[in-house]
Amino acid sequence: MRTATIVLVAYAICVVVASAWRLLPWVHDAVPDIGALTAAYLGLTARRQVAPAVGGAIVLGYLVDLICGAPPGLCSLVLGLTTLVARAVQQRILVRGATLTIAFSAFVALLGGALTLIVRGAYGIPRAALVVDLQHVAFVTVATAVIGPLVWRAFRRIDAAFARTHRERDAALEGLAP
Repeated sequence: MRTATIVLVAYAICVVVASAWRLLPWVHDAVPDIGALTAAYLGLTARRQVAPAVGGAIVLGYLVDLICGAPPGLCSLVLGLTTLVARAVQQRILVRGATLTIAFSAFVALLGGALTLIVRGAYGIPRAALVVDLQHVAFVTVATAVIGPLVWRAFRRIDAAFARTHRERDAALEGLAP
């Protein structure tokens, strides 16, 4: 239930960002990668099994594919892989505080952009020139780093709502692994 709630909230955020972001004149193509942030959050907070987190990321990826017009399955594959990488990182770092959240959000955006370029190249999906793709990844990384702490705070609130004890609730709000 927790994963489904996070996926639905992330999809709603993606819809709002997709429809409203173009109205901001100074950002151009710097659209934050909400899907990658969500996949990383699901991977970092996967409790005992990673399968529900990967499944949620794949479902969100398919919904993002529908919004952005990407080939079906591209974002699903990228978000599933991002969840697995975040799960592997889980034992190494603790994402707390604004600075580390911004840095990890930028890392996730770079990872998502690199995985997208690799998948597009491996399967022969048409793409722009490499310079244009790298410039787009740089813009997305900056936008994702800026909006990352707000998105993670919302997801922590959802985790706190699903906490069974007061101690779990406080740990979720602090950003500690459940």
